[in-house]
Amino acid sequence: MNKRDIVTIGDLSSEEIFEIMKLAKKLKKFPLLKKKALKDKVLALLFQKPSNRTRISFEVGIIHLGGSALYLSPQEIDMGVRESVKDVACVISRYVDGIISRVFSHQDVVTLARYSDIPVINGLSDFEHPCQALSDLFTIKEKFRSLKKVKVAFIGDGNNVLNSLLMVCAKTGVSMNVATPRGYEPPREVVEEASAVAKERGASISLSNDPYEAVTGCDVIYTDVWVSMGQEEKRAQRLKDFEGFQVNQTLLRISGKEALIMHCLPAHRGEEITDVIDGKNSIVYDQAENRMHVQKAILLKTLGKRS
Repeated sequence: MNKRDIVTIGDLSSEEIFEIMKLAKKLKKFPLLKKKALKDKVLALLFQKPSNRTRISFEVGIIHLGGSALYLSPQEIDMGVRESVKDVACVISRYVDGIISRVFSHQDVVTLARYSDIPVINGLSDFEHPCQALSDLFTIKEKFRSLKKVKVAFIGDGNNVLNSLLMVCAKTGVSMNVATPRGYEPPREVVEEASAVAKERGASISLSNDPYEAVTGCDVIYTDVWVSMGQEEKRAQRLKDFEGFQVNQTLLRISGKEALIMHCLPAHRGEEITDVIDGKNSIVYDQAENRMHVQKAILLKTLGKRS
């Protein structure tokens, strides 16, 4: 059987995304439904960045499926520095059944997938965060029951989370309004591809530099940190550039609806978001929980039928 990687949302068809949603719903209701699916399988969590949700949700999910997780910290492997990414991929492939990678450079996860003989799942890179976006979509569907006519506003940085969200929403017919400061827009190629796919699905993607325009009439308001891991030296400039893009009570009121608040965490309260993250409209902890259920479905998609 050919191995299956999930490096970007583009690796999944619309039908496969809905299959993952359907399976995740079952797994959330019955956590041990597939408790022997990964029996005797070992998965490596190859991380260049520290993590809360990604590590815990994957490790617990793997245990629920009957497998074992091996956490490999940056200090242990030092991938790309002490040893080339290609060599790491080739060697680890001889030991374990799958790799979940959390890396700085997207090219590293691409290289891992190219040279590994086992499935590789992108747990985060600087270009995409597919597991997060799939979990976000599942959470939205859970709240609205149907994705038809749902519109999501993303306010903030045109980052990896947004890149994945644009594609997963486009592939499932969910419209998006995106507002970023000038110079922080998502990559043109991502927007063009997502826009074309969205049009085929009867959805739309709108970009602007006006957060108030973006949230008007939206059902969901999503934000992320303004200063991501590895950008600390740019913190002062970024905080200045993102003034006016804070998700707060005013922005929530402008939406004209009881819009739900989403954030992939960790959150910097007082920067990209105020205490609305703790209010009745917030579903951020449901998002966090759903990482585990959706990732279990992803693991079954990539490893469940391998001999």
